[in-house]
Amino acid sequence: MNVNEIKGIGEKTEKLFNKLGVFQVSDLLTLYPRDYDVFRDAITISQIDNEAVAAVEVKLHSKPVLRASAKYKIVSALVTDVNGDKIQCVWYNMPFLAKTLLLDEVYIFRGRFRRDKVGKIIKLEHPDVYTVEKYSEKLSTMQPIYPLTHGLTNNMVIKAIKQVFSEGIDFSAYDYLTESLMDKFNLISYGRAMEQVHFPEDMDSVIKARKRLCFDEFLIFTLALRYMKEKTGDISNSYIIHTSPETEEFIDSLDFNLTSAQMKVLREINEDMESPTQMNRLIQGDVGSGKTIIAIIALLNTGFAGFQGALMAPTEVLAVQHYENISELIRKHNINLSVGLLTGSMTAADKREMYAMIEDGSVNIVIGTHALIQEKVKYKNLALVITDEQHRFGVNQRRTLQDKGYNPHIIVMSATPIPRTLAIILYGDLDISVIDELPSNRLPIKNCVVTMDYRPKAYDFISKQVKEGRQVYVICPMVEASESIEACDVISYAKNLKENLDPNINVEYLHGKMKGQIKNSIMDQFGKGEIDVLVSTTVIEVGVNVPNATVMMIENAERFGLAALHQLRGRVGRGKYQSYCIFVSGSKSKDKLERLDILNKSNDGFYIASCDLKLRGPGEMFGIRQSGDLVFKIGDIYGDSDMLKLAYEFARQLEDEKISLPEDKYNILQNKINRYISIASKTVNL
Repeated sequence: MNVNEIKGIGEKTEKLFNKLGVFQVSDLLTLYPRDYDVFRDAITISQIDNEAVAAVEVKLHSKPVLRASAKYKIVSALVTDVNGDKIQCVWYNMPFLAKTLLLDEVYIFRGRFRRDKVGKIIKLEHPDVYTVEKYSEKLSTMQPIYPLTHGLTNNMVIKAIKQVFSEGIDFSAYDYLTESLMDKFNLISYGRAMEQVHFPEDMDSVIKARKRLCFDEFLIFTLALRYMKEKTGDISNSYIIHTSPETEEFIDSLDFNLTSAQMKVLREINEDMESPTQMNRLIQGDVGSGKTIIAIIALLNTGFAGFQGALMAPTEVLAVQHYENISELIRKHNINLSVGLLTGSMTAADKREMYAMIEDGSVNIVIGTHALIQEKVKYKNLALVITDEQHRFGVNQRRTLQDKGYNPHIIVMSATPIPRTLAIILYGDLDISVIDELPSNRLPIKNCVVTMDYRPKAYDFISKQVKEGRQVYVICPMVEASESIEACDVISYAKNLKENLDPNINVEYLHGKMKGQIKNSIMDQFGKGEIDVLVSTTVIEVGVNVPNATVMMIENAERFGLAALHQLRGRVGRGKYQSYCIFVSGSKSKDKLERLDILNKSNDGFYIASCDLKLRGPGEMFGIRQSGDLVFKIGDIYGDSDMLKLAYEFARQLEDEKISLPEDKYNILQNKINRYISIASKTVNL
């Protein structure tokens, strides 16, 4: 059933839903809330931490004042709480409040607290007004807050989902679990989970709903992955590649020694390439661990054997960087191999020339972006395919590149450290190599965890680093200011930073909604040192290597997972200079600061990932979701690791026939798997 068949959704609203990937009713039901607005007990003004919304019990200190501006009629009032603390309240286009708010009445004002640049609360903006009795009726109720796009309101989404529920969907027709299996694994029904994730009775109901929906997501993923692996099976090695003397000579002549972890992974790759079956290997390594040089050695070895190798990067800037690095190594070491670059922005003439060189084999190593998988690209003898930052590519994109050759060897690389037990589940179709050791010449990054009142000192430090010739990243969780989320946004922050720093310091901003050409241009300028301070979203998580960047400042750090923060931190500390990472917490909560302190004490990504695994619970997943190695609509491989393991165990028992499903339930599950595989081949990142 198409979403436009829902009562109240016309052509304009349908297009807005389409922007969020909602085309069918099933898509709408899996547009899960990203948060819940919970009506909690009123607090005093001094107790306000960093809540986007909070309620305070107050009396008016003086009569409300009504004034008019060019756009609004503004009512303002100074209020005081039981402790005598005061705060200014402001309402827009609600002039009647100037007469209806009474001096002797006790009210509950609930709204957004605005802060100045150092985090000090300055006013309560447009709060809702309740009597104590009316507010008590609202206590503990929860309202879903959905992902939105411009023009689509939260109420529009709620109304559409309520309309679907009112039509009486028989969710049992979509539930593959029997009552006995639900009892055995302590899971609620699919229908109950859908109802409670959208319109929960309380937080306990939300947690139970998420548990069931995460289980479903992970189980279908696991079974689909196993099905695809069985379908392909072990493939014979079409390209037996032995380690060449030239490769060994290249390794010996490097300006640095490979770590023992790098040597171990290199041996595993060499054994795979010499084995009777095709290589399918994931190289998992912490940021800065030296995965790229291992990829280069594998490409050189392939070229020396008389075959072609291809490396696909997720961005053009990164592809160009790989191309320049490999070309420089080949020139420096007098290696008789040719390297080619293929990207979307190249001229048609340059592309045609590169197509011809790839097809006739005059290019041994090809570096590029998605351009490598275009129909016009034909390889002479593609024997090795490497995808860098593999989670950025969909299954279909990886497969298309593989299909350019005849069963080439495959290496995928990931800088996100996932505990091995989870990696085995998530990457069941790949052998796993881990580089868990950093090069000895790397200076450890110096870290600090601070609150917002530290900003002036941080800005002074940034200015000093820029004057010394260094560069700086500043990360914000939002692209632009939001009415529903109290967090720093890139556009406003960059503007404020320009006002606070020396005018000679060049500040620019970057975010994922920009056009690709503009993003590439900004990253290129930053790489060349033409931009001093880059204010960005997590889009720079996969970016160019800028050895001159020595400071990473992350605003609202409490809103990110520890693993995501560590990944961002890896953008600095890549050169010979001492580097620093400043984690700015928007909250003074003891728990949140202690959590961030793990990053303060350690630069070890695998240790941090394991801590993330222990600390994060389902309740923490209601906020700004960060993209990880895999895209799940509701599940999180860290916060919901218990469900990932449970789903893996269920899948194993199902295949071993220790668990059996009635035929109708089995068919429901199989339909879900088939649909997942169909979608995965086009859009899902695995």
